[in-house]
Amino acid sequence: MPKEDDDMKLITINKERIKYLLSLFKMTAEELLRDAGKGLKKPLLWEDVYRDSIPLNTLKRVDSVFHKGLIYYVDPETPKMNKEVSVFFRKESFEANLSFGARLRVREFEDLKTRLNTISKLSDVRLRRTLPSCTLKDNPCEVAYSIRDLVLPVFTAEKRTFLRNFINKLGEMNVMVFEFVDIKQKKYKANVDGFYLSPNAIVLKRRQESFSREIFTLAHELGHYLLNKEEIEEVDVTALTNLKISDVERWCNMFSYHLLIGKEQAGKLDAVRTFDASNDYGHDLVKEISQETNVSRLAIFTNLLVQKKLSYESYVDIKEELENQWREKEVRIARKRELERESGSVSQGRNPQPIRAEIVKDIYTVALSSGVIGEQEYCKALKIKPESINAF
Repeated sequence: MPKEDDDMKLITINKERIKYLLSLFKMTAEELLRDAGKGLKKPLLWEDVYRDSIPLNTLKRVDSVFHKGLIYYVDPETPKMNKEVSVFFRKESFEANLSFGARLRVREFEDLKTRLNTISKLSDVRLRRTLPSCTLKDNPCEVAYSIRDLVLPVFTAEKRTFLRNFINKLGEMNVMVFEFVDIKQKKYKANVDGFYLSPNAIVLKRRQESFSREIFTLAHELGHYLLNKEEIEEVDVTALTNLKISDVERWCNMFSYHLLIGKEQAGKLDAVRTFDASNDYGHDLVKEISQETNVSRLAIFTNLLVQKKLSYESYVDIKEELENQWREKEVRIARKRELERESGSVSQGRNPQPIRAEIVKDIYTVALSSGVIGEQEYCKALKIKPESINAF
C-alpha cells in the first residue's frame, strides 16, 4: 500500500487526551492548530483534530507538537488533572511568560524527575531531604552562610568545572540538578534560565556564553528548593533593584548572591563606606572578588546599589559599561569563529552536551543492578552503547 494511503488511514483515538494535553501544556486550541498545521495549504480546524477517528497524517502532526508517541492517543483512559502530575496544575501563573518550548522542557523534566524518584524507591535508594526547610521570615544571608560549606564545591576559576562540581555537590544533598541545551535546530526553544520542581529537582538552561549567569541561576533555584516554592523563570541579577518583584524572588536573589560571594568577601565590600569617584567606584576590588567567587561584576555592583553604597546614576553608567564590554567580547568571539570556519582551521564539532549529575547516573546504576530497570532503559537514559555498560 502506498505511504499516502497509509497516512490517510483513519485511526480511532481518545480525543479527550488531546484536550488534556492542551490543559497540561497551558496551550490554546488555536496554538495547537497553528503549529500542527504548518506547511498545509488548508489550515487545520478544531473539528479536524478533536474527533473520535482521525487521519494518521493529522495525528502525526498533532504529535509533532506534543511528542507523546502515537500510542498515547489510542489509550481509552483519560488522565485526570491531578496536582501531583504537573506544576502546571499546581500553579496558575509564573514569573516568566512561558514559551511553548519552555512548557515542553518543564514536562520533559517532570516526567524524568518522577521516573527517577520511582525507581529510587523501588531500588531502596533513599532521597530524603538533608538541607533545611526555610521560610521568608528566615534571613537569606544568614541561611546562605550557614549552608555554604554543605552545598558549594572547592572554588575553581574554571566556571564550567565549578558548575559541574556545584551540581554534584547538591546531588550529595539529594537534590537532582539537570541541564538542557537548546540547539539552533530545535523547533521550540525555552525562554527560561531555570526552574525548581518539588520536591527535589532543579533544571538549568545551558548558558554557553555566560557560565556565571548559570551558576547564579543554580544558586537562585536552590533558594526556591529551600523555600519549597516552585517557579519557572528568567533569573536576572539586576532584579534586586526591582521593587515590583515578589518576596520569594527577592529572597532567592539575596540568598544566591550571598551563598556565592561568602561572608569573607562580603565583609571586604562592607568595609568600604561608599563606592564613588574617590575610590574609582571600587572597580579593582569588585573585579578581584568576582574572579575569586564566580559572581559577575554586575551582580556585585547591583548589590552595592541595593545597600545604598553606590548611587543610582553611577550604577546605570557602570551597568552600561559592563554590558558594552560583554557585547564587544561576544562580537570578537563570533568574528574569530567565523574566520576559523572560513580558513577551515576548525571542524564542525558536535553540539554542546548537558552536564549529567552523578546522582542521576548512580540512581540508574543501582536500579540496573537491582533488576528494577533493564539494560535498554539504562543505555537510553545515560546515552551509552550496550557494549559500554561494564566500562561505564
